[in-house]
This record gives sequence, structure tokens and C-alpha cells, in this order.
Amino acid sequence: MNGSLLIYAPVPVFRSDGDLFFENQAMVGLRRWADNFDHISVMMPVRDEATPEGWSKPDESNPLPENMSLELLPTAYRPDHFLRSYSATRRRIEDLIDRNDYLSFSIGGLFGDWGAVGGFAAKAKNRPFAVWADRVESEVTRRNRNEGTFKRRLQARLYHKPMLMLERAVIRRADLGLFHGRETYEAYAPYSGNPHIVPDILLEKSDHIPADMLASNVQNCASGPLKIVFAGRADPMKGPLDWVAVLEKLDTMGVDFTATWLGNGERCDDMQRRSTQAELADRVELPGFVTDRQYVLKVLRDAHSHMFCHKTPESPRNLIEALIS
Repeated sequence: MNGSLLIYAPVPVFRSDGDLFFENQAMVGLRRWADNFDHISVMMPVRDEATPEGWSKPDESNPLPENMSLELLPTAYRPDHFLRSYSATRRRIEDLIDRNDYLSFSIGGLFGDWGAVGGFAAKAKNRPFAVWADRVESEVTRRNRNEGTFKRRLQARLYHKPMLMLERAVIRRADLGLFHGRETYEAYAPYSGNPHIVPDILLEKSDHIPADMLASNVQNCASGPLKIVFAGRADPMKGPLDWVAVLEKLDTMGVDFTATWLGNGERCDDMQRRSTQAELADRVELPGFVTDRQYVLKVLRDAHSHMFCHKTPESPRNLIEALIS
């Protein structure tokens, strides 16, 4: 498509010693956007702190698009940070709106949700815009109201209703609703005048399982233990302890299996502890976060079953990753 696109992507950029680090999957998504427009302007929040696993500095093997300009916005999820930075940041967003042909804003959150700010700014300028969502953030927050520390539980109880009101307000004003996943679509479509389900899986063609490997898996699937896998964060919303509970049930049924959970998270220690208590430690592998993308694909391709336990309405990309593997 000809023309320029302005998007807000809430995935943070980490800045360390003057270098910028991007989430690896986010870079794939940015390249797909850039393939379809003459130029893209990308707004992303920046964080000056240690770079987490899964973020890397762009290089020749994983580059940023040449037709992309980056606009770093403050990370302002605390109310005081948001209020201090609001006026200056809104003026920057308004200027970018004026300089681009098409507008699309990801939403999710409350304070520091620059996508929502962009939507209101576009509406004030009578500019059409799209709103993008890949999970029902207010519902995720509501379900966390009984999880974690007292501060986290209190914040979830205070925030989830205003978040829901903000989501609906922005979606009602948008000219186009882009919702990834059926659950996200069903939650938000009633408030959109033009809603669509949009798959955004962030995969390359090379990620698909080769035909000869697939044929071999089909031929050999009836021999040896059942190989179970999951790829994702070990967070409460992903149901990691439910996952282990199913393995315990399989063990009592006498099923021969091995299981691997690829990913870090706050429930990793609990998963390890429960697996050990159930005498499953020799059959359950918890390697944590794995940076080697080819290794992740190999584990997915070698498995017989991707066991999925998500507990909140969202767009689980790992289901599609499993299908192509």
C-alpha cells in the first residue's frame, strides 16, 4: 500500500549504554508492517534498565526495516509519571498524526496507554484511525485481582473497571477495529462500528515444519513416550500449575510421557517444586527462557502434543506455532 503509517506498539524498547534493544518477535512484526507501506512511523515506550531475555539489538540477521522511523515515548504506567509526561507526549503524537496518512493504535492498560491517547487525539483532529488489540487487558487485570502481592491485588481491583471503560471509549471512536483472536474479537466487536479478526502470528515461512519431518513424525508417533510441550511464560494467566496437574493425572493413569515447558515466569519455581513432589522431575523439563529460536522450533516439531492451559481471553500465538510445527 502506498503512503505512510503511524502505529503505536506497546512492546517496550530497552535502552542500555546508548544501544536500543527490541523484542525479537516485535521486529518480525515491524518488518511485516513495513512490507506494506512506503514508510512507517513506530511509537514505542522506552525503558532505561537491564535488557530482559528475548530482546536483542538489531543486526544484519534480524534488522529493523529501512523505511521505518522510531519514536520513543516515555514509559509512564504510574499515575504521577503519566500526568507529568502527558502534555508533551500528546503534542508529539499529534505532530506524528499530522505527518502520516494512516493511523493504527494498540490499546491496553490505563495510565501510560499512549495508544488510547493517540486515538483520542486522532478523533479530535477528525482523522480516521484503527484500534488494535490482541487480548482483553481489562479482563486479564480483573482475573489477577486475587493473585500476587497485596499491592498487585489492590491495583487490579482499582484499575480493571476504568480500563474497561477506556477500552470501550477508544474502540467506539475508532473507524476500524482490528482484533486478534476470537475471544478478543467477541469482547470488543460490540463496541466497534467496523470490527475484524486479524491474525498476527509473527512467523516466517521458514518456521513451517518441513514435509519430510512431518511425514516421519506421523510414521513414528505410535512408538515411545507421549511427548508434551508448551511454549510461553510461566505466569498465572497461562495456567502452569494446571499444566502440571494434568501431568500428575496422566502419571496416575499409567501414561508414559515426557513434558517440556519452554519459558520463564513467576510460577517456574512452583512448577519445579510440584513436579518434584509428584516424583515427576525426571519426566518434566523446565529449561526456562530459550533464546535459540531454532531450538524452540525443534522442540515443538519433536512433540506429539502442545498442551494449552491459558485462563484469560487473549490471542495465543503459541497455538499457531504448534500447528505449523
